[in-house]
Amino acid sequence: MEFINGVKQKEDISVSQLLTGDYTGKTVKMRGAVHNVRDMGEVVFVILRKSEGLVQCVYEDTAASGPAKISGMAEASAPGSAAGDAGAAEHSDKVRLRLSDIKSLKEESAVEVTGQVVAEERAPFGYELRLSGIEILSEPDEILPLAINKFKMHTSLEAKLAMRPISLRNIRERAKFKIQEGIVRGFRDFLMSQGFTEVHTPKIVSRGAEGGSNVFKLDYFNKKAEMGQSPQFYKQTMVGVYDRVFEVAPVFRAEKHNTTRHLNEYVSLDFEMGYIDGFEEIMAMETGFLQYTMALLAKDYQKELNMLEVKLPDVSRIPAVRFDKAKELVAEKYNRRIRNPFDLEPEEELLIGRYFEEEYGSDFVFVTHYPSKKRPFYAMDDPEDARFTLSFDLLFRGLEVTTGGQRIHDYQEILKKMEKRGMDPADIESYLMIFKYGMPPHGGLGIGLERLTMRLLGEQNVRETSLFPRDVTRLEP
Repeated sequence: MEFINGVKQKEDISVSQLLTGDYTGKTVKMRGAVHNVRDMGEVVFVILRKSEGLVQCVYEDTAASGPAKISGMAEASAPGSAAGDAGAAEHSDKVRLRLSDIKSLKEESAVEVTGQVVAEERAPFGYELRLSGIEILSEPDEILPLAINKFKMHTSLEAKLAMRPISLRNIRERAKFKIQEGIVRGFRDFLMSQGFTEVHTPKIVSRGAEGGSNVFKLDYFNKKAEMGQSPQFYKQTMVGVYDRVFEVAPVFRAEKHNTTRHLNEYVSLDFEMGYIDGFEEIMAMETGFLQYTMALLAKDYQKELNMLEVKLPDVSRIPAVRFDKAKELVAEKYNRRIRNPFDLEPEEELLIGRYFEEEYGSDFVFVTHYPSKKRPFYAMDDPEDARFTLSFDLLFRGLEVTTGGQRIHDYQEILKKMEKRGMDPADIESYLMIFKYGMPPHGGLGIGLERLTMRLLGEQNVRETSLFPRDVTRLEP
């Protein structure tokens, strides 16, 4: 009978172990992919790619300088000892190194290397491994279609997306999504510290939260169903359970846009909070998240930030401006006629972002009080002027990355607004149940993860910051 007792401690080490342990002068094992082989004649550099980054391994041919040869991992780990000699004899066939073997290594081979740790300030992480053994775990069948070992691949976005499983191995591509990991980590950690509970809501729904035609329809056991446009109904429901909730999950929009800012599936960072006194509390909570996350990125993701030459924005304070006032400001300063009084055009968003960067030095701006006719039925109208809502968008360098606001929490009020819009309460009876049996004042928001990452990294296309983008033309890989 065998029993599993927990995580198995392996012989090979990680980069973090190398950096935090006392390994200088010791022989270690490390596993990874062969990122690059640099042939310098009698010296060969093997660059090993691991999840934490690149590790420099060096092999030097000593045959010409004397009889001493590196013969194997065990021998190198205990030179001159009986155990070392016995280990070398046992493993020498598998790990004995020759210069020709090193030079013939294929890029993207999975290997286990053995070598002595030596301090080298010119190497990544400040250390290199002086190779004494290599075991090939697997090899590729074909030559790589992209030069992923180059710092910049110098290829088109289309090529990168078509060969996505390969292009993501490039260190710059990997850095983008490590930073994106930091954003999600910051969102989760900060909200947990503020008393939020993480929830997981359905993505197959009977009706989309936003309504309209931009939904993906599907047959659900002979019933009509849709892919969720938003977790809106469910996160509001869970406010009645936990007061404060959040979710990180995909949402789906069947918009036939083929632009640099739209995806048909994207990751939404959502939260909803109850017992609020006004929608300003939602904006304050998002500002707190951004402050926490930028500090986290500066602390734990500096290597990736430096690699991509990212300068983190100042989020110590974020200006807020009414929707109608924002339109007036940019119309006056940039001599632009207001064409649509009920929504912001992409060009207007860019100009608003430019205005607040020039006037206040801020990369972010909250635009508040959007017109009621452009907001969903559950958005609370401004009691002082029902033409507008207690809602907002957050613009980051001229791009909308967040939509949020206060929701209607009174049952009769939400029925009245639905009636004005010609909506049938029977269509969303399960959602309306939460108001019928009492709900606190509440509000929340949704943040587009890919858009936020795109603006932070200075990318020009949201597909650059989606692992496997889904748009009007792309369903694979």
